[in-house]
Amino acid sequence: MDGFLGGQLPFFILMFVVVYFFMIRPSIQKQKKEKRFAEALSKGDKVITKSGLHAKILDINEDGTVILESGAGKMKFEKSALSMEMSAKLNSPAEKK
Repeated sequence: MDGFLGGQLPFFILMFVVVYFFMIRPSIQKQKKEKRFAEALSKGDKVITKSGLHAKILDINEDGTVILESGAGKMKFEKSALSMEMSAKLNSPAEKK
């Protein structure tokens, strides 16, 4: 019992701390950012879906869906299908060269 407490227990604690800070915590933070992104969407916003469709939001429904308008017409998508990263790049001001 002394060997476990003296050598392996601190290793397991250290391993858990490393896994938490490098895997679990960033995942939780990303989920929170995506939730804020979905809540901040409004009519008229230009977005990109995770499959690469560029569109403009026509309507946001209470059931978690959005009506998008693109060159192909009007389509209904889940909010979770919208890409936070690509939509942010689309709406950010262009960098000057």
